[in-house]
Amino acid sequence: MQRYFIQLAYNGTAYHGWQIQENTPNTIQQVLNEKLSLILNELITVTGCGRTDTGVHAKDFYAHFDSEKIDIAENEFKWIHKLNSVLPNDIAAFKIFKVKNDANARFDAISRTYDYVNCTSKNPFLIDTAYFIKSEPDIEKMNNACKVLFEYIDFSCFSKSNTQTFTNNCKILEAHWKKENNLLVFTISADRFLRNMVRAIVGTLLEIGENKITIEELKEIIESKNRSNAGFSVPAGGLFLTKIQYPEATLKSYNN
Repeated sequence: MQRYFIQLAYNGTAYHGWQIQENTPNTIQQVLNEKLSLILNELITVTGCGRTDTGVHAKDFYAHFDSEKIDIAENEFKWIHKLNSVLPNDIAAFKIFKVKNDANARFDAISRTYDYVNCTSKNPFLIDTAYFIKSEPDIEKMNNACKVLFEYIDFSCFSKSNTQTFTNNCKILEAHWKKENNLLVFTISADRFLRNMVRAIVGTLLEIGENKITIEELKEIIESKNRSNAGFSVPAGGLFLTKIQYPEATLKSYNN
């Protein structure tokens, strides 16, 4: 068996998230399993670098799978072309390449980066990929609030309840807001994320930018470890997984 990594992107609007779930059809993982199994003529099960929720998008996503029959490395372009020809238009594959057999798309990742896109003017072409906010919040105040996130590691207050995680600790590596024409984009990187974490952080920071809560109250919210104290969760459509980072040594092995 040879292990491969696949790099892809998808628009998550029509899907119930990445992960296959009981009694929930139409997930990205399900589609990828089916299409890879079809073109490789063997049963393929992919493992993703993370789990995106219903309606969330990915510009940079990695998964791994094992293949017994086909040496994809012989002609990567051919297999990418075959896969893209059977994938739906809202999922695109970029690369398939050999990795070491112990490489793991999920557990080898050292950081993940998300963008959340807000639109400050109504735009019918962004209804599935941005959150429309009626008034522009105070960006400087929200960026000052971002600095608070680096002071903590326990983000229970931003997590969905009853999740099966062994810890709610995360290390925030980057967090900031940027204005791009009529778009207001929040970027955040961390070693790991909790379920619904980014959307809850964005909703809370928007409340700070709208002067509904203060930065000091943000500290109290985080220290409370209580989800009900934090702000609302913004809609899934504005959230994009934009970058997965792996150790340099692992990346080198990917190219061998």
